[in-house]
Amino acid sequence: MPAGYDYVKELGCGKFGIAKLCKDKVTGEEVAVKFLPRGPKIDKNVERELVNHRSLKHPNIVQFKKVALTRTHLAVFLEYASGGELFDRIAKKGRLKEGEARYFFQQLVCGVDYCHSEMVCHRDLKLENTLLDQDSRVKICDFGYSKSAVYHSVPDTAVGTPTYIAPEVLLDDQYGGNSADVWSLGVALFVMLAGRYPFQDPKAPSDIQKTVQRIANVEYTFPSDLDISAECREIIERIFVADPGERISIPELRKTPWFQENLSVAVSSASSPVQQASPQDVQELEATLKQACISDAPAESGSLHPDTVPEDDDDCL
Repeated sequence: MPAGYDYVKELGCGKFGIAKLCKDKVTGEEVAVKFLPRGPKIDKNVERELVNHRSLKHPNIVQFKKVALTRTHLAVFLEYASGGELFDRIAKKGRLKEGEARYFFQQLVCGVDYCHSEMVCHRDLKLENTLLDQDSRVKICDFGYSKSAVYHSVPDTAVGTPTYIAPEVLLDDQYGGNSADVWSLGVALFVMLAGRYPFQDPKAPSDIQKTVQRIANVEYTFPSDLDISAECREIIERIFVADPGERISIPELRKTPWFQENLSVAVSSASSPVQQASPQDVQELEATLKQACISDAPAESGSLHPDTVPEDDDDCL
């Protein structure tokens, strides 16, 4: 386990790494630690994700804490959101009532609005990348596809999850990441309310090609038994517009009476002071990542114990 931390449990594993819940032996704070194998997979995409995430500090974004090296892994310390994925909550309920969906949507919008104010577009917004803390506060995570206007070029590749992707991402060589994020927010709202994806073919929901065609044609229908207000439908209709220049923007969305309804103090004051990473912070992070590219190299002084990831977890990496 990491020096100074106790292992609590495994949080999950995927093709790029494993996540573990650890507890600080001194403070008792629980943190999520992602372990990525050192070597060529620590590339520019990983660097972009960590640099962008480190530059953001907001109540509705999973807090980036630090990185460290072991002999075999890069360890990324993140805020632990104990409430799990918002997607799982919806899956258990089937659908959310309009008021509850608006509560989560308001927080999502606030978090994304902050990202955009810091010139970062997420490009993979979805309910699976939306976590909840113990107080059901939304925490946006996974900035692997994000781009920053400060550090990177404009979006020009079709990335993201097919069911959430905007038409212009499919059709244009270059596109506005902010407006594409708004489209994904609309999909998230629709799923919360309807319990299904808006652009899936009801007769062939697993056919990705048909989903893509329906997105390009902005072809969707509300379920006949969906009980939502006319104002809510209008928000969704103003988001699902093929031309990103005609699509409602986040500032416009935030001014609508529907969005403003029951907007809690916690949400309305969600923006926190800007805490962009300094050039020195970025240089230090880039230096650590450069070292992480070297497989099976010595850990840096003061970093984690080399036995961070037990051998019986190797098949998860």
